[in-house]
Amino acid sequence: MSESTGSRPALDLEAFPPSFAWGTATSAYQIEGAVAEDGRAPSIWDTFSRVPGAIDNGDHGDTACDHYHRWREDIALMKELGTDTYRLSGAWPRVVPGGDGPVNKAGLDFYDRLVDGLLDAGITPSVTLYHWDLPQALQDRGGWTVRETAEHLAAYTTAVAERLGDRVTRWATLNEPLCSGWIGHLEGRMAPGLTDLTAAVRASYHLLLAHGLATRALRAAAPGARIGLVTNHSTVAPASDRPEDLAAAARMDGHTNRWWLDPVYGRGFPTDMRELYGVELPEKPGDAELIAAPLDWHGLNYYFPVTVADDPEGPVPHAREVRLPDVPRSGMDWQIDAGGLEALLLRLTEDYGVRELYVTENGSAFPDTVGPDGAVHDPERTGYLEQHLAACARAVRKGVPLAGYYAWSLLDNFEWAYGYDKRFGLVHVDYATQKRTVKTSGRRYADVIRAHREATAG
Repeated sequence: MSESTGSRPALDLEAFPPSFAWGTATSAYQIEGAVAEDGRAPSIWDTFSRVPGAIDNGDHGDTACDHYHRWREDIALMKELGTDTYRLSGAWPRVVPGGDGPVNKAGLDFYDRLVDGLLDAGITPSVTLYHWDLPQALQDRGGWTVRETAEHLAAYTTAVAERLGDRVTRWATLNEPLCSGWIGHLEGRMAPGLTDLTAAVRASYHLLLAHGLATRALRAAAPGARIGLVTNHSTVAPASDRPEDLAAAARMDGHTNRWWLDPVYGRGFPTDMRELYGVELPEKPGDAELIAAPLDWHGLNYYFPVTVADDPEGPVPHAREVRLPDVPRSGMDWQIDAGGLEALLLRLTEDYGVRELYVTENGSAFPDTVGPDGAVHDPERTGYLEQHLAACARAVRKGVPLAGYYAWSLLDNFEWAYGYDKRFGLVHVDYATQKRTVKTSGRRYADVIRAHREATAG
């Protein structure tokens, strides 16, 4: 049975298997707050948010959504939406404040309570170990530019898995290493705010090494774990059929996609990109096998496509993004194209042989206001959600082994360098009062989940 409401597009809900997981996602620094409570130490984002001009409006995550104290209320919201899984991240500086060394029991206690609360509500936790909040103590010792940080992530992983692995079975090692590596170390727009190609390439290598080491640690500490990696990607198109633009698109694809996927799937780091970067990788024997350790699933985060032209004088990868006219855009000024999600799901399946896939993030920011009726009407976000779910259904019909979808995000939250102005939530947050209000898009998502269950029942 297809499902439609009024003028909304029909969704092919029967494409999704009965076991399809419907979820929402967040990350620790974006929602938890309580940055100095119960033994938590500063992360690189606590530091970066104090750099003048780094974050819009001078915002920071000190309080954020106060999820650290309001997690029961937030679980109730998930239950109200009807979701059956929740993707969260652990805060490394809350669990191991020094980055290495003593484990903070109070930090683990928080995640212990959160996991139990989710399970009591019938919601399956999916835990991401690293979502960008590196302990500042490790950054002071070189951060991701040094190998030891990858080893410390493995030790942190062991501590979390030993505590939660009896109840949590779905784990991700890293979230979007591209952002940590390129945006944080090459472009300077995210923590730690560096603009150094050598540092960026070394960081990218150690991030993927950390993924491999964390995978090994999870296998040892939680034998029943189902382990994945979450990467973000964009489809890349040339601005014209000129050879220079075609080459620029190939470079951008290598920079955005192949650099992060090829090593994980046993192909090694792409030769053309090694030559382009011109930075020697800090390789040691056995690293390639660690990085390519077999995974149980892969998580795709998708937001927008890119179109590029050759830019020989510009920074690596010497490809300039071209703004297309007359295309829909979100409040982030990102092009909206659900077809890109379908294409990437197919690519991961056909080119990389991924056997179980999740859309681990997908969503849109638009300006939201609470109306006189106390409701938040967000038809643009609702339309975005419907278009991308339809793309997921098309991909499944074409053979993609898609097992679940996590909407980004459960709550409006601290949107990194954009602060609190950019709202992605299915639930509106009044940051002054912490009042939560389910938006129209959240209601629509709940309707879709309910309709899928009805369509596939029995």
